[in-house]
Amino acid sequence: MQDFSKRGPRQTQLMAEAHRHMPQGVAENYRYWGDERTVFIDSSKGCWLTDCDGRRYVDFRLGYGPIILGYRDDRVDAAVVEQITQRGTLSGFATALDTEVVKQIKAMCPNIEKMRFANSGTEAVMGAVRTARGYTKRDRVVIVEGGFHGLYDEMMWKSDIEHWDPTGTAPPSVIPFGGGIPGQARELVELIVLNDMAMLDALFKQRGEQIACVVLEPIIGNAGSISATQTWLQRLRDLCTEHGAMLVIDEVKTGFRVAKGGAQELYGIHADLTTYAKAMGNGYPVAAFGGRAEVMDVVGSYKGGVVHGGTYTGNLVALSAAQATLKILDQTDALKTIDRVGAQIRDLLGRVFAAAGIEYAFAGPPAMFGIHFTSTVPTNYRDWRVTNSDLYRAFAWQLIDHGVMLEPDSREPWFICEAHQELDLGWLEEVATRSMKAACEGAARGER
Repeated sequence: MQDFSKRGPRQTQLMAEAHRHMPQGVAENYRYWGDERTVFIDSSKGCWLTDCDGRRYVDFRLGYGPIILGYRDDRVDAAVVEQITQRGTLSGFATALDTEVVKQIKAMCPNIEKMRFANSGTEAVMGAVRTARGYTKRDRVVIVEGGFHGLYDEMMWKSDIEHWDPTGTAPPSVIPFGGGIPGQARELVELIVLNDMAMLDALFKQRGEQIACVVLEPIIGNAGSISATQTWLQRLRDLCTEHGAMLVIDEVKTGFRVAKGGAQELYGIHADLTTYAKAMGNGYPVAAFGGRAEVMDVVGSYKGGVVHGGTYTGNLVALSAAQATLKILDQTDALKTIDRVGAQIRDLLGRVFAAAGIEYAFAGPPAMFGIHFTSTVPTNYRDWRVTNSDLYRAFAWQLIDHGVMLEPDSREPWFICEAHQELDLGWLEEVATRSMKAACEGAARGER
């Protein structure tokens, strides 16, 4: 039996070596789980990860969501290899593949009329916000508490929920995500609470003619898939239309995952501009933003046009992966399989929680569901603050120690891929039962 509870000798060696070459010993902040816990992966296939000490994990983290089919999907990888070996990776010129991929997306997403590519969700949001400002000739941007829209300064402001007293009357403070973010970046950003109709109406009454765009995830990917209500999202759509503001729906996590047409298909509400990334390429770095033609047409290399570019934008490795992935998602039952398996996993986890006497609620669709230890489904990020996140964290670490990989924070959803259909659900239920029992026993002892 594999021992997951202690770090292996290779992990110890790699962690020490990495510290000499990278801050915290990792390539980006969110991979650092502490010297004892940081995971070094050796290989991945399907829904499985193998770490540097040979231990295997079934993975529900999926790289924060890009893996929609499975790691090293043969169909996608074959298309990429053919592109690399037969036609090349990058030329700095236009190709037929550019248009072909946009046409695929337009066939799946009726909210898209024109589009441009990017390399990451961050870049896609940057492009969409700049386009919204260029179209409206306004500067102010609105974001929703709990949302995450990339790593550029204006989007890196958040409500300090961790240090907020939910029993008081004062709202949480707004703080930067970290150092290096100038205070001036906050001056043109407003934060609102998801599903708060009164706050939404007041914002547009006060600022409506100044707002360039409202950027949101209707299903919040960094708040445990807490979701907008149909009524609230429709009101937001109506107010944006009334006041000439752009509705920017960030589908970096939900796009090509929760439905072929993303969250907008589920709600039947369309944005003026939309961002995509992650599942679009099954793990290859590709992203895009697009929307109404008249809005997108402000982008261009003419006087006063909105600037968009990038050496690796629309590179052929990324586009060949996107073309193959989107074809599979559009022409097969992959997304139906993901929804079916996700629902089965939710059901078995529900049985585990009920048997343990734990209050629980699921949020979001089966392809990326959140787990909240509380009696009712949270309706906004502030509701998350009063869930039993300590118990969830203990449960998650127990799962990891038993070979189930996920993010040990209930704000990150469980991501499902097509390859999870091969998973032994009986084994998963047994592991979850043991993990929940251990977490509850630890909580009874006062452990956190």
